[in-house]
Amino acid sequence: MNNRKVKVGLIQMACSEDVEGNTAKLEKHIRSAAAKGAQIICTQELFRSPYFCKREDPALFDLAEPIPGPSTSRLQVLAKELNVVIVGSLFERRAAGLYHNTAVIIDAGGELLGIYRKMHIPDDPLYYEKYYFTPGDLGFKAWDTKYGRIGVLVCWDQWYPEGARLTAMQGADILFYPTAIGWHEHEKEEFGTAQYDAWQTIQRSHSIANGVYVCSVNRIGKEESVEFFGGSFVSDPFGRLLHKASHDQEEIIVQELDLSKVEETRQHWPFFRDRRVETSAPIASRFLV
Repeated sequence: MNNRKVKVGLIQMACSEDVEGNTAKLEKHIRSAAAKGAQIICTQELFRSPYFCKREDPALFDLAEPIPGPSTSRLQVLAKELNVVIVGSLFERRAAGLYHNTAVIIDAGGELLGIYRKMHIPDDPLYYEKYYFTPGDLGFKAWDTKYGRIGVLVCWDQWYPEGARLTAMQGADILFYPTAIGWHEHEKEEFGTAQYDAWQTIQRSHSIANGVYVCSVNRIGKEESVEFFGGSFVSDPFGRLLHKASHDQEEIIVQELDLSKVEETRQHWPFFRDRRVETSAPIASRFLV
């Protein structure tokens, strides 16, 4: 089988209260990634601002914008200029009182291929997302881009194997996860290493179970009492770690992927072939007891 090579770019960065400054910095990093050969470039979750879900404040809904909208347009112009695919994570204002945590998928010609609305919405201390976001209603999807067929999920989705499986079943060779996850300052010393390991392990398991590449893009920086732990990474269809970023530095990851390895790996580990689909209906139930 002929090699089908593509370079992905992941932008791991810290964010300030300056929305325009964050966007300008992201654009600079996207240009740097493209200059290094990246063809599909993914942002971290909600790159325009600090992670605002640490508290419930109605004033923060002002950070939301329509899609298509100003940020989408800026990313489309950049994608067309640089001939790159961009996956960007935005706070979507769909209608008055209706908001989503949404990723936009923009092709290399600048076309908005579609959007993915985060399906799983957490509600934990300092992660009060249910206050801001309506759960996604578009399902799990995959898109044909100029450089390959990709799927996009967002942060809390990464803990759910169903989302990765349903996206891979639509032909995605690469799963992208824009993310904002970190340590509570009072938990880091005792649980920090285990929390990061669990986060990475569950996503590498998606690579193995589905025979796909996984690209997870996290933010860094201390925001109030949360320290976002970075550690953005790429894993191959065998679950091997191809690249891991630091926990505290801004980084532009550029990693070459050989998409022919997807089929090669699935030939040796034919999990799709051996699925007992006729027994899977109960997975749609909340619980079975």
